[in-house]
Amino acid sequence: MSGSGSEAPQLSEAAEVRLLEAEQDWAAAKAFYDSLVTKKPRPALEHVNARLLELYPDDEERFDIVLMTNNHAQVGVRLINSINHYGLTIERFCMTGGQSPIGYLTAYLTNLYLSADSEKVQEAIEAGIASATMFTANKDVAYSDTQLRVAFDGDAVIFSDESEQIVKEHGLDRFFEHEQLNENKPLAQGPLKGFLEDLGKIQKKFYAKNERLNCPIRTYLVTARSAASSGARVLKTLRSWGLEIDEALFLAGAPKGPILVKIRPHVFFDDQMFHIEGAQKLGTIAAHVPYGVAQKYHKSS
Repeated sequence: MSGSGSEAPQLSEAAEVRLLEAEQDWAAAKAFYDSLVTKKPRPALEHVNARLLELYPDDEERFDIVLMTNNHAQVGVRLINSINHYGLTIERFCMTGGQSPIGYLTAYLTNLYLSADSEKVQEAIEAGIASATMFTANKDVAYSDTQLRVAFDGDAVIFSDESEQIVKEHGLDRFFEHEQLNENKPLAQGPLKGFLEDLGKIQKKFYAKNERLNCPIRTYLVTARSAASSGARVLKTLRSWGLEIDEALFLAGAPKGPILVKIRPHVFFDDQMFHIEGAQKLGTIAAHVPYGVAQKYHKSS
């Protein structure tokens, strides 16, 4: 007769599933934080906030990062511990337990939503939230810790895709003709126009304190448009909106990667993946804006 010993209690099948889900959630969250710790914009964002606090001690308008995740609340303590361990300045969480967090973006007064999940980004774009899918750079380069640099493509990012539709459907000659005929007609706004506007409002707070030359935020327009044949409409549109862009670079179809190496933006927004990939290869953190006619051509290619 064999001796009997105490056996470990067996988990129910449902409990095992919950435990597995929690561990998977934590693994995904930890990978996110391991990546976030080395993200280049963080020191620059903190510098901007420190300058704003110095100049406007009674004003609470500063950059604020909110973690939006569909992770379960069971991993919340581990997330908090990771944030404290790495010294990250993230105070607000939204953990939705498997549901999409997109519905909470408006409630959190979100100005820009960034994610590695392209489906959630598309959902946010359709909800009218400035959004983009993040892609890390393929090489490590030095970025400014004292000036936040943000670069934007023009069509289908700051502006609508109306002009890009003409390029895709009728060719460049018709596009140049269309832009010259409509030079004094402002372009419609694109999905990131509001975010550029928000950056401009913060810049003006520095200008009001005679800090224009030392402003810790700098914006760039990096467009494949030609200045001579189609650039005027872009600049006149920005002027009609009351928006300033610090530098406008018209490349007339040349690759954007080498220019971005010179600028070294903390993030570059574009609607076309081949520009995103070109930026990545040369060390730029790029964000894809899934908006406009280029998405149809990208999917069919």
